[in-house]
This record gives sequence, C-alpha cells and structure tokens, in this order.
Amino acid sequence: MICLLTRVEYRLFRRSIELLIFMKNKAIGSEKVKKTWPTKKAMEQVYSKRLWGGNKHDFYSGEGSHHPDIVNPYINALSSFLTSFESPLVVCDLGCGDFNVGKELVKHTESYIAVDIVQALIEDNKEKFREDNLEFRCLDIATDSLPFGDCVLLRQVLQHLSNTEIERILSKLTDYKYVILTEHIPEGEFIPNKEIISGQGTRLKKHSGLNLLEPPFNFKVINEKELSSVNLNGVKGLFVTTQYQMF
Repeated sequence: MICLLTRVEYRLFRRSIELLIFMKNKAIGSEKVKKTWPTKKAMEQVYSKRLWGGNKHDFYSGEGSHHPDIVNPYINALSSFLTSFESPLVVCDLGCGDFNVGKELVKHTESYIAVDIVQALIEDNKEKFREDNLEFRCLDIATDSLPFGDCVLLRQVLQHLSNTEIERILSKLTDYKYVILTEHIPEGEFIPNKEIISGQGTRLKKHSGLNLLEPPFNFKVINEKELSSVNLNGVKGLFVTTQYQMF
C-alpha cells in the first residue's frame, strides 16, 4: 500500500513538472511572436490608434513634435545651421512624421526630401504641405536606398528602433556630409544603446539612450557639436540635438 501511494504521488509530481515546462515554453513562444512584428506595422499602428495622442488630428507625431518648448529650440538651431552656408543644402528628413517641425525648415534649403515609413501619413503630408523645393517619399530607411543629399536629419527616430535597424541605417549615412541627430536621453550617467524592440517605446524605460559613438555602433565622424539641449519640466530626460560632420 505504501509503495502504491508513492508511485501515485510520483506520477502527480511528474505531471506537475511537465505542465510547468509546457506553460513556460508557451510564454517564451508568445514573446518571440511579438519580437518579429515588422517596424512598418508597428508605426502604422501608432498612428491608426493614435498612441502618441492628438485626438484632433488623423496623424500626430506626439508632444516631441508639437510642444513649443521642445520644438522652438530645435527650429532655431537648425535654421541657424542651414542659413550659415553660402549655397543652400539638399536636406533629407528621415522620419519626418506629421511634418509640424519640418515645414519650418524647407525655406532654408535648396531642396527638402521628407521621408517616412507610413504610406498614409506621407499621402496626408502631400495634401497639406506643398512647396516647389519639397518632396515626400515613403521609404523604410533601414532597408531601402536613401535619397541623395548634403545633410540628413534624424529627429527622435532612432530612439524607437532596435540596434540592428540602427546599424543598417548608419551604414548608409556616410554619403552625407552632415548628420543631425535628435534623441530623448536620460539625464546624468546612463548605459547607452541598450537593445529594444522597434516600435512606440524608447530606451528611456531602461534608463538608456543612444550614443552613436559608443558600442555596438562606433559611428566614425570627424567632428561633433551639440546644437541644442532641452530639459522640459514634468518630462524625464533631455532632448538633445547633435551635429556630426562625416567628411
């Protein structure tokens, strides 16, 4: 009788362990499905579900593109940079969003090519913003060829992308003389370039931010200059714009 009870208990214990292993593997499988969701689909969802706010607009790129205390210092810094050249530059805006910021810079360029991954957003921008030297294109900047230009703008774009996608983009930026990058980063010391899944979120939730000059990117530049830094009350972190000269 004692031996029989022991076998029953052993079988129950074994079944419990097998069930736990099954549930764990199922959970891991679910995580893998989430990680493989394409960036294009993720960004389309951001706008279709208005995850960055803006209930009054069909397309809204968040407070980072609309709050005056964030936007105005950037526009002032970029306007000063762009007008410092004797001959206007060809500018490529990679990740132009709803174009609330870019529309203020077009007048300072020879031509302005505004790029985003969301086709519906690009079509909406084409209807709203029309200038002789302005062109909109729908591209995935991680996989598609980039337009020709003198200067590339990446304003709060890379912060939403995985390290793998960022590396693919950086490999294409060496053809531009100037790269102007804006990132929302933590204040003070932080570990840079922690991995994330491409989408709505940023590295701030991991107390991290991008530093392209650090591993795994080791981006090679000949000059680096901070153009602006904004610390907004009630918002964690800094909005920093940096100019890199490539050659």
